[in-house]
Amino acid sequence: MKFSNSKILVLLVLLTCLSCKTKKTSVATNSKQPNIIVLLCDDLGYGDLSTFGHPIIQTKNLDKLAKTGIKLTNFYSTAPVCSPSRVGLLTGRSPNKAGVYDFIPGYKKSEDLRDLVHMQAHEVTIPSLLKKAGYATCLVGKWHCSSRFNSKAQPQPNDFGFDHWFATHNNAAPSHQNPKNFVRNGNEVGVLEGFSSQIVVEEAMNWLDKKEGNAPFFLEVAFHEPHEPIASPEDLVQKYLPKAKTREEAEYFANVENVDIAVGRLLSYLKEKNLDENTLIVFTSDNGPETLMRYYRAKHSYGSPGELKGMKLWTNEAGFRVPCIVNWLGKETYSGTSDKVISALDLLPTFSELAGVELPERGLDGESISSFLRSGNFERSKPLIWAFYDAINDRRVAMRSGDWKIMGRLVSDENDKELPHIHNLYKGNETFVKNAKLTDFVLFNLKKDLSESEDLSVKEPEVFKNMKIQFEAAYKELLKESHIWNRTK
Repeated sequence: MKFSNSKILVLLVLLTCLSCKTKKTSVATNSKQPNIIVLLCDDLGYGDLSTFGHPIIQTKNLDKLAKTGIKLTNFYSTAPVCSPSRVGLLTGRSPNKAGVYDFIPGYKKSEDLRDLVHMQAHEVTIPSLLKKAGYATCLVGKWHCSSRFNSKAQPQPNDFGFDHWFATHNNAAPSHQNPKNFVRNGNEVGVLEGFSSQIVVEEAMNWLDKKEGNAPFFLEVAFHEPHEPIASPEDLVQKYLPKAKTREEAEYFANVENVDIAVGRLLSYLKEKNLDENTLIVFTSDNGPETLMRYYRAKHSYGSPGELKGMKLWTNEAGFRVPCIVNWLGKETYSGTSDKVISALDLLPTFSELAGVELPERGLDGESISSFLRSGNFERSKPLIWAFYDAINDRRVAMRSGDWKIMGRLVSDENDKELPHIHNLYKGNETFVKNAKLTDFVLFNLKKDLSESEDLSVKEPEVFKNMKIQFEAAYKELLKESHIWNRTK
């Protein structure tokens, strides 16, 4: 059979099209913009989910999300305490650069200027970037990014790109049950019946119901649980009493499961509304678990660090290595358990790439993991560094690079004494902090020594030498870019 030149050309075009259809396409560039949901717990420990090894707490919805998605065992928050962690997540930059060094208390003038601390208006955030790509945006739950909540004196969630916000300054009060301190878009709501985790999910679903048009959405669900003051449904408490040492421990276990139930409700809603065809979900925690009775209200704080060393407020692993589950509903991606080193800093550049929006001009500390979602392969190009000046453990500066982690103490340049605990960097202590020496280093291989039990600084001299050089340079750069507060009037 003979073919004319025109018929041969048509055949070649058809074959080319067929090849294009059968070729695996990039999830980042050839897909419709995904809906994005960040589920952020407060003080959830690395070992608090059953999928991460808890022997008692049942989290069937999160377990399923992990089984059908990606369970990240080397995921890090941006700080070992709430406010800086949240600012780092939203901006993709070390919170030190934003000037948020510790948790932000309620407004009260202080010598160290903590009353000034807030996420400043010039910071570029996930929701503000996604809005440029046509996204509808919503925050429900805990804010904790400013000392003056719901005040014109400082930027509020809507100033950072959230179309709708339903939030508290810090914890749900007086507890998770029947909270009375929520604000919706600037208006105080009053007493609400129920438990916080269920209340915020209900608000999220109501917002989705009322959202106009088919624009993609970004939703941050910032659970208050399992941060104190804890309150849990009595039926769940009774379920755990036989296996708990105390009623308070049973209440903690029930508190975590109540979050899981809330997540299950949201997942069911997404399926019912056909929103499970292209929705990227990230579940994680802002920092590690609180220490039992560290302060008088922490009587329910039975969170588990798993095999990790330390707790919340530590720069050892349990302070900021947290559980993380990623599941792109409706998309074929890599699935399974991954030990790749990934950070909450990476969310902003990843979401921006997937949404097709340009990154801010200022440098980011996070890196896009969109290729990891497709292939499971990812290697960081620069290390992760934390400087938490109010850390409970001695070595307040830490860095992870590959399988290795190095930590160091800060001592005064004048008398070689350890720096006092510092909540904030301001003009009054800037020189003192910047002149402090990084010393007394320890080195761990986290792949072989999860609990940081063996210092290898002597056994691995070459590794230690290179890590120390990299560490000192990274900390110097972080100090250079750290924001210094100053009272101008």
